Amino acid sequence: MDTVYIETSIVSYATAWPSRDIQTAAMQQQARDWWNLEGPNFDLVTSQLVINEASAGDPTAAQDRLELLDGLELVDVGQGAQALAARIVSAHLMPQKAAADALHVAAAALGGVNYLLTLNCKHIANAHELPRVYELLDSEGLGQLLICTPAEFLGGDNDEESNT
Repeated sequence: MDTVYIETSIVSYATAWPSRDIQTAAMQQQARDWWNLEGPNFDLVTSQLVINEASAGDPTAAQDRLELLDGLELVDVGQGAQALAARIVSAHLMPQKAAADALHVAAAALGGVNYLLTLNCKHIANAHELPRVYELLDSEGLGQLLICTPAEFLGGDNDEESNT
């Protein structure tokens, strides 16, 4: 079974109170739908970094986020992941202010997971930078990671009739 690294934005959107903003509401629904429909098809992992980020903020909201993460295996965010994250930032693939986002990518890559699931398209699932991120990971022998959003999993079941 393929492994998915659950990044903080997924649990944040999946557990947030419904938003009146249509774009935010759509991302919330995508996160919830992915968790319920696709999540059972994968081995889910996260990291202590996600636990720390999910613990911040409103105590009730934090509790909801942590409940969703409860029982997930943790990938390492130790020295190896920190060094790879520093290389991602120093290569200008992510800004210094997004060093934690680079650490998510590094932890997932070094953890050997297949997918990093995120709704953070500013720094992590940024189509402008992903080719260079993948190039760097390939050069490190970590080419197995695919960074994606829930929408990329939802909405299709390989229905051959849709081609007509």
